[in-house]
Amino acid sequence: MKSIAVYSGSFNPLHIGHLAIMKHMIGKEGFDCVYLIVSPKNPLKDGISSGTGRERFEAAVKAVQRRFPGPERRVVVDDIELNMPEPHYTIRTLDALREREPSNSFTLVIGGDNLASMRRWKEYARILKEYGVAVFPRTGFDSEAIKADLLAEDPSYRIMLTDAEMVDMSSTTIREALEKGQDVSEWLM
Repeated sequence: MKSIAVYSGSFNPLHIGHLAIMKHMIGKEGFDCVYLIVSPKNPLKDGISSGTGRERFEAAVKAVQRRFPGPERRVVVDDIELNMPEPHYTIRTLDALREREPSNSFTLVIGGDNLASMRRWKEYARILKEYGVAVFPRTGFDSEAIKADLLAEDPSYRIMLTDAEMVDMSSTTIREALEKGQDVSEWLM
């Protein structure tokens, strides 16, 4: 049985903040592998076309090959959501992974901002009970307090707070800089 960290997002584009989280999950947190799931369209966000999913997936594959070379790749870019019908709910992705690989265990990797909005997610209680979450810190979010609030609702929720390095970088910032013609190469993965 392998312990898999499922890191899902639009990754538009992948950047050094994402890289720090992946390294932390396979390093300090001890996951056997990270599945980087490129989401075609987040049902809770506007602004990203599901039509760019394959393009973002291919860019992610190249970035991971550069940053994690070698035969035993511990970060795997997975296109499972690109082959699923919309809407792309996380619970459906996790269930599909478990069905595909019943001998592995899966934990969802999210930021403190996502933990704060967890109750908006489809079947969030199942995610927290059956799969659990590994939460990385985000500026402006008190993950300890959010975790305590969720556990007051149900103490069986599996919520692991990590001490991953906080890299204050966003894909939105990178896209805005690119629109202004700025060089963002040092921020990209």
